[in-house]
Amino acid sequence: MCGTRSLRMLREIKSTEENLTSSFKSETKVAGVAYNDFVKLAAGEGNEPAIAVFRQSRDVENIHGKLYEKALGYMIGERETTYYVCRVCGFVSDGVLPEKCPICGAKNEEFVER
Repeated sequence: MCGTRSLRMLREIKSTEENLTSSFKSETKVAGVAYNDFVKLAAGEGNEPAIAVFRQSRDVENIHGKLYEKALGYMIGERETTYYVCRVCGFVSDGVLPEKCPICGAKNEEFVER
């Protein structure tokens, strides 16, 4: 309790709507800027495994941004959903357990329900 109260006082925790909006902006920025820079850097070094990881991470961050935007709509419409999270790459599926991860190809056994 004390930690939450302290974060609220520091304005790190805001309303759910403000937190989702902030997270949406953050995920979009990271996906659009940082990971593309990481991919370019890894490509300049010829590091193919790093290129693959950064591309997958960028794609996951793009999806996270869209999920935050959807969550805002869910909150306004008072809709609940179940999320399935890939334990390999972090991809999140909204309401549907995929047969395999569209980002890294992991089987659906690698997903956890949230």
